[in-house]
Amino acid sequence: MNVKPLADRILVRRVEEQETIRGGIIIPDTAKEKPQEGEVVAVGPGRRNEDGKRIELEVKQGDRVLIGKYSGTDVKIDGTEYVILREDDVLGILAK
Repeated sequence: MNVKPLADRILVRRVEEQETIRGGIIIPDTAKEKPQEGEVVAVGPGRRNEDGKRIELEVKQGDRVLIGKYSGTDVKIDGTEYVILREDDVLGILAK
């Protein structure tokens, strides 16, 4: 995959949560909520401030992050679904 996000955008692959079925009830995929956890696949170079200096992003490739349910733009690349969003839409970085 050769995708390089621009400015302060990041490419995130949503991580599916472990599914536990209680009482034998199976929830169809259409009723499941979007995962709010993801792995950063690629990051842009950062945005520029008023002086033209580049401000680096705090997140880096490989970080596990929390994102909003409806944040960013969903895209499909090589059969895999990703989300492209701005760094401002990241709610937090999960500690390893």
